Amino acid sequence: MTEWLASYSSILIGIGGLSILILIFSIIGLGWFISQIPEDYFIHEKRKAADNWDKYSSKTRIVIIITKNFIGIAMLISGLLLLILPGQGLLTMIIGLLLIDYPRKFQLEQKIISIPSVFRSLNWFRAKARKPNLLHPRQG
Repeated sequence: MTEWLASYSSILIGIGGLSILILIFSIIGLGWFISQIPEDYFIHEKRKAADNWDKYSSKTRIVIIITKNFIGIAMLISGLLLLILPGQGLLTMIIGLLLIDYPRKFQLEQKIISIPSVFRSLNWFRAKARKPNLLHPRQG
């Protein structure tokens, strides 16, 4: 057993370091992302258009969309890793899914937010950020 640990020590140290980095990112980033969700985001039948989207040029919008999707994919992958490493795996995956663009995304978001434990967890993060609770899809 000690021979195995010695032969793979650099890999184990790398995985441990990655785990710590993901944990720090999830603690700092997850709360911020959750606090940025508008409180009435989930109560509409269709997603509302962003109020300030028109102030950006088309090139800037493309860069924002690509960056948002890249961050979403990174968070989704991090969330998958956090399922086996220390951290908030499911919440990180949910935030990643919120950032990525794909068909019928809004309906999936509403189904996920309807899970009581997920809804309570998101509102716990929002309370820590001194933001109002999210409105439940059935409240709208």
